Amino acid sequence: MLAEERSVVSGCRYLAVDLDQTAEDMPAMPGQTVWQPNTTVIAFCKGSVDSLPEQTRRLLPFFDVVADTNIRDELLNPALDNLQANPLASTALIQLLRKNRQLSVEEGLMLESLTYSTLQHGAEFIRWLNRRTAPKPDDSMPTHPVITHRNGDDLTITLNRGDKHNAFSAAMREALCEALSFAEADHSIQRVLLQGAGRSFCAGGDLDEFGLARDAAQAHLTRTTRSPARLIDRISHRTTARLHGACIGAGIEMTAFAGRLVASPGAYFALPEVGFGLVPGAGGTVRIPRRIGPHRAALLGLSGQRIDAALALEWGLVDEIGDPAELS
Repeated sequence: MLAEERSVVSGCRYLAVDLDQTAEDMPAMPGQTVWQPNTTVIAFCKGSVDSLPEQTRRLLPFFDVVADTNIRDELLNPALDNLQANPLASTALIQLLRKNRQLSVEEGLMLESLTYSTLQHGAEFIRWLNRRTAPKPDDSMPTHPVITHRNGDDLTITLNRGDKHNAFSAAMREALCEALSFAEADHSIQRVLLQGAGRSFCAGGDLDEFGLARDAAQAHLTRTTRSPARLIDRISHRTTARLHGACIGAGIEMTAFAGRLVASPGAYFALPEVGFGLVPGAGGTVRIPRRIGPHRAALLGLSGQRIDAALALEWGLVDEIGDPAELS
């Protein structure tokens, strides 16, 4: 009965735990291999978690989000709103983040893709599709959505839909995979630079293509076969990403696998997928938690809100802030 009562399908959007209780009043927490509720567990405290008793701090890995004085309301409040509005996608995100603590990159990408494909046919995503403005026909796709340039041992890969903030289309994914596969195969290439043309690095998936996948199995196999995230991970030690403007969804998910991320001062980052009834599908639940920790990854994904370059640097989402045009 407890599993049913503490499940999102029974209407339990999230569980709240008060960390300011005395250690004797804290509920007994399960062991690592025991059942976890099929809903989000949020721990609240009035001060900083760093000031909590050691016995309480040892419980932090059992919580999905930790809300203390260091958490900004502009992230926490939208996260709570999304837990109410899109409980299935929210819980699927949390389940992925829990499981990906234990999985390899390859296994994590596989599980993320399966979850994404499942949600593509879920009620929350269909509701979002029905509410959005119908996409207009777009004949502006460039002949080369990705441009590569080699100079000696260096290979520069440029996303080339600058007029669309480099919205990540299927054609761009295919072209990027081709470029990355070339870089992986040619060991004479010592340095790979990934950048975007125009005002943004990448504003995420092309929303005009959302909902076009009618076959969940085919979409999953395509996503796992043609994965920029996997390819970047394989050459991460050689890869630097220059990030500027909007770095949203896929724009930060796949680049998080690069060995070095340099952001311009005006860059901003977001994972908006839960608001669509989905989860990140370009590697975000795999690599981003490894960079910033599962609690912050959960907050970023649940809230869907932007964070600026300064906070991204503080969290470890990027490695430095500088002028990407002067990157060497």
